[in-house]
Amino acid sequence: MSNSEPPSPVLFFDTLTAYQDTAALKAALELELFTAIGQTGATAAELATKCGAAERGIRILSDYLVVLGFLEKRGERYSLTRDSATFLDQGSPAYAGGAATFLLSPTIQSAFDDLAAAARKGGTTQSEEGTMAPEHPVWIDFARGMAPMMTPPAQALAGLLPLDATRPSRILDVAAGHGVYGIAVAQKNPLAQLVALDWAPVLEVARENAQAAGLAARFSTIAGSAFEVDLGENYDVVLVPNFLHHFDPPTCVTFLKKARGALRSGGCIAIVEFVPNPDRVTPPEAAGFSLVMLATTAAGDAYTFEELDEMLSQAGFKPAQQHPLPPSVATAIIAAL
Repeated sequence: MSNSEPPSPVLFFDTLTAYQDTAALKAALELELFTAIGQTGATAAELATKCGAAERGIRILSDYLVVLGFLEKRGERYSLTRDSATFLDQGSPAYAGGAATFLLSPTIQSAFDDLAAAARKGGTTQSEEGTMAPEHPVWIDFARGMAPMMTPPAQALAGLLPLDATRPSRILDVAAGHGVYGIAVAQKNPLAQLVALDWAPVLEVARENAQAAGLAARFSTIAGSAFEVDLGENYDVVLVPNFLHHFDPPTCVTFLKKARGALRSGGCIAIVEFVPNPDRVTPPEAAGFSLVMLATTAAGDAYTFEELDEMLSQAGFKPAQQHPLPPSVATAIIAAL
C-alpha cells in the first residue's frame, strides 16, 4: 500500500471470513456441483435437479463460487473455469477433490483451533508428536486424497534423476504415502525395482496404486518408522518426498545419514519440499507452509535451500542442486554421494 492510499480493513475482514470460502468449496464438492456442470454448463435449475438440492441453494452457492473464481457465469448459465475443469470435475483424470478429505480432516483442522497456544509452545498442542505419532490414521487420508495432485511433479522429478533406463536399478521411496513419486520413477525406468517405506496401513494404498500402474512385480515394501527400520542397501536413488519438513534439523541430519548408508557408491538422494526463499516470506505458498508445521508437528518447518543443503552436507552428500517441479509449488533437491 502506498502512502497516498487510505488504510483499508478489507484484508482483515477477508481473512476472518475465509472459512466461508472453504465451506463453499467443500459444499460444492459434496454436492458434486463441478461434475454436474461438466463440459456443457448448466443453469441453477438444471443443477438443482442433478445435485438433488434446492434451486435457491444452488444459485446462491454457484454465484459465490463465481465470485471466488471457481466458476464462470453468462446470463443464467454456469460453466467451469479451466482450473476447475481440470481439478474439480470427477470426469477429469487429474481430479483432485479427494484432497479435501485430508486437508479438511478433523485432525488437520483441529490443529489450528488454538494456534496461539502452538505459538507459545513452539509446536503442536494436539499431542507430543502431533501427526508424526506412529501409524497416525490421517496419513491414510493423505495417501488416498493427494495422489492425483502429486502425479505431475512426480513425473517431473523422474525426468531429473540420473538413471540409465537400460540398466537395472533400485529405488527406495521413503514415507511413500500414495507411492506416486516412486511409481513415476519406476515407470520411466522399466528395469527398476521399487521399495516403498511407510506405515503398514498406508502402504496398502501405495500397493494398490503400484498394481494399477502395472508395477506389482517390481514393487515391495518396508513397514515401520524410517528412523528405526532397516532400509536395505545398494539403492541407486533414495526418494524423500515431503518428509523432512516434519522434523527439526538435527533429526533430519540423522535420517539423511541413514539414507546415505543405504545408497550404493555414486547413488543420489532426491528430496521434495516446500522451499521458501531466505527471507522466509516468499514465495507465499512455500513460505506459508511453516504455519502448517507449527500447528501439526512438534518441531517441523519449511526449510530454505541453504538449510537443506547444509543438512545434506552434514550427512556426507555433495553440494545439492534444486529444481522446480511445476505445476506444483514443490522443489526437488538432488544430491549425490
